[in-house]
This record gives sequence, structure tokens and C-alpha cells, in this order.
Amino acid sequence: MPALEALRRRLRELGWIEGTNLQLHVRYGQGNADGTASAAAELAAMAPDVIVSAGTQPVLAMRQATATIPIVMAGAGDPVGTGLVQSLPRPGGNVTGISLLGQEIIPKALSLLHEAVPRARRIDLLGVAANATFNPFAARVWADAVSRLGIEGQLVELKGPEEIDAVIAASRADAILMLQDPIYNPPALRERIAAAAIRRRLPLGTTGGRAYVSAGGLLSYSVNQPDLWRQAAEYADRILRGARPAEMPVDQPTRYELVINQKTARAIGVTFPRGLLVRADEVIE
Repeated sequence: MPALEALRRRLRELGWIEGTNLQLHVRYGQGNADGTASAAAELAAMAPDVIVSAGTQPVLAMRQATATIPIVMAGAGDPVGTGLVQSLPRPGGNVTGISLLGQEIIPKALSLLHEAVPRARRIDLLGVAANATFNPFAARVWADAVSRLGIEGQLVELKGPEEIDAVIAASRADAILMLQDPIYNPPALRERIAAAAIRRRLPLGTTGGRAYVSAGGLLSYSVNQPDLWRQAAEYADRILRGARPAEMPVDQPTRYELVINQKTARAIGVTFPRGLLVRADEVIE
């Protein structure tokens, strides 16, 4: 996993060596609420010196599992609105780290998808129903973003992976933007989503990063995941050396990347504007 390796590498650079002065325990939530809660409880029971977690729901699950162990967010949406921190400058509790500002990345990803598919009059946002604390925020941001583009669109909530094929098959949208979520982490599931969209000739954008585009998605606008986890490692380092999360301001990602898939574009009849191709960080042929 490139993100996890980036965390390990940066911790080594900062002097934390596994087997010498560092023990690193890794748990996965299996892409569902029960698995995430179970993994969070298991990690909290170990009483580590610091926990690093990615994604709004996993970080919320960790916060519910412990109010004392320091938690570093390696990306979480709207941490103030979801109650993870009191404010970005002064978190005030046991959670700090890097926030993914949905009010910036969601409209930008929409704009790029609409640039790739200018004929689209309706673009829907695909989220996960389990993200009940984040979804109202995402829906407001989405409503404002589609209104500014003069198109239609709404948030569509999936209850689980089993609904993916049916939701895409029944979609009345001209394109879909899929929010990043741990539920989509299994590679086979990403490929299944992309294949369902290609069968419908439905342009599928995402905020999930290169892995989604490699699986067959049309494009992704996202944070650079390895860079995000390197930032998280720096927070963990400071906490391990005595810093208090309550007093550590929440930061923002430093690098974003646009990845597009020409093979998928040809399969669904999309022609990328040259300006978009030039701006892409990577073009998958």
C-alpha cells in the first residue's frame, strides 16, 4: 500500500525505526461500519502512543473508541462540522492532523469532470449512506457547485457495495463523481464500479486518486496520497516527542493531482480537451 509505505518511510527519516524504537500495528475496517468500529476498538485497547487514521468515518470511529489517545487524521472531511475538532487552529481534544476541505476539492473535481464532459446537464455525487455526519455538508457543497456551473445534480447515497451495479445502471445522470471512501478500497470493487460505468458509457470521476483511474475510472482529482501520509507522519513524530494534539493546528494537504484515463475515454466516447490533457499529472493510456 503506497500510502502506508509513505508513512513508514517518513517515520524512518524522522528517527522512528520499526523493531528499534517503534512498533507499528495496522488494522483495516473492511469497508463497512461494523468492521471499522471493531478495528477502532481493537486499536484503542492496545493503548498506543498515537493512532493515525484516514477517512472521516474511520477517524470518527477512532474518536468514539478513545477520547485520550492522540489521533492523527490522514485526511478527514469537515472535521469541525463532524465534531472531530473544536476549530482548525485549536483542535481542543485528542484529534488533529490533515483535513480534506470538501468545499474546495469537490467543486474542483466537478469542474474538471464537466470540462471533460461539457455536454453533461446533470452530474450526481456518489456517496455512502454510513457517512451520515459528513453527507449533509457534501450535499450543500455539491448543490452550490452544480448551481454555479448551471447544471443539475444531487447526492446519491449508497447503503453498501451490493447496490453499486443497480445504482449506476439506474442513474439518470450524464456523469457521476464518486467521493473517496474506505468502502471502495478493495481493488476488485474499484474495478467493478468502473466496469459498471463503462457498460453504461457513463463518465465516472472520483476524488479517490490514481488507483480508481487505473481500475477504469475516467478521471480523478485528489490529494497526493503518499504526500498526505508523509504529513501525517510528521504530526505523529511531534506527538511522540511530547506535543499535545489539542494545541496542534489542523493542516491542509500540500499537493493535489489530476489523473485521467484515455483508454476509458475512448471506450465511452469521451474526447479530453487538450487543455485538460496538458494539465494532467498523469495520463493512463
